[in-house]
Amino acid sequence: ICHTPAENVVLSLVELFHQYTGYDDKINRENLLKLLKENFPNFLNDCERRGKDYLRNVFEKKDKNKDKKIDFSEFLSVMGDIATDYHKQSHGAPPCSGGCQ
Repeated sequence: ICHTPAENVVLSLVELFHQYTGYDDKINRENLLKLLKENFPNFLNDCERRGKDYLRNVFEKKDKNKDKKIDFSEFLSVMGDIATDYHKQSHGAPPCSGGCQ
């Protein structure tokens, strides 16, 4: 199957999620922080430079159902924060100007 570029973006997100999930197809706190540090170092560095610690409360804020795990929809919320920040940058906003704690 030949996927469109948009389909490839979504499939890449699914693959990224699965690289850090456990047997229950969810990500624990340790693996969420590892995923962010390994895959979004520039975003995290930008937040640190602006005095914002994105990692400090991200797990607790995104674990909407409070089951101590991040499911796929909660993971997409994290990715949405990061994508929103990059979108704002594309319009001239400074890095880590929104979506960071």
